[in-house]
Amino acid sequence: MTESKPLPFRARAIGPEELKALAHPLRMAMYDYLSEHGPATASQLGRRLGESSGQTSYHLRQLEKHGFVEDDPAHERGRDRWWRAVGYSVDGRDMLRDPRTAEAASALLQGVVAERAQVLSRWMLEGDTPEWETAAMNDRSTADLTLEEMREVVDAVQELLDGALKRAKARKAAGETEGRRRVRIYFDALPLPRDDDARPPSGR
Repeated sequence: MTESKPLPFRARAIGPEELKALAHPLRMAMYDYLSEHGPATASQLGRRLGESSGQTSYHLRQLEKHGFVEDDPAHERGRDRWWRAVGYSVDGRDMLRDPRTAEAASALLQGVVAERAQVLSRWMLEGDTPEWETAAMNDRSTADLTLEEMREVVDAVQELLDGALKRAKARKAAGETEGRRRVRIYFDALPLPRDDDARPPSGR
């Protein structure tokens, strides 16, 4: 049996301390906004989220301390500091099982699920221009796979995404900015319950 090995394109893995720092409603909302809309200042985040710039500035500094945001190099650091989100990865299952991190992990993962549902629902209901709707997709695939085959699919898709996104970032950095907009890509690979796992709740 092959073993899953760390992949070079995986985002920085966070630990319990970082998890607890992020698992705050306003901080998660700020991080989500920066991820979806791109760089912003504390004042812009405050107006968007209905908070004072003092509050957003404080929480941005906490996010920076734990590596979740950083200065945006596209904006010179002056009176208004521009922030951008920094990607991360988390082993939510292990942290959910650990009493020390279970509450923070649950809050974070519920926020992730809610944010995804909101983005997908908005896209489904509002649509977009015909050109972007043709390029977009929302699909699912189901198959009988071995553990090794599932890992092969996950590794291949992540490697493909990593390469394509790096090339796009390089072209943007080289000045090719025409026609660009924020795009969100979701990818899940989840084992479904086996028939013998689908037991009724205890007591029934």
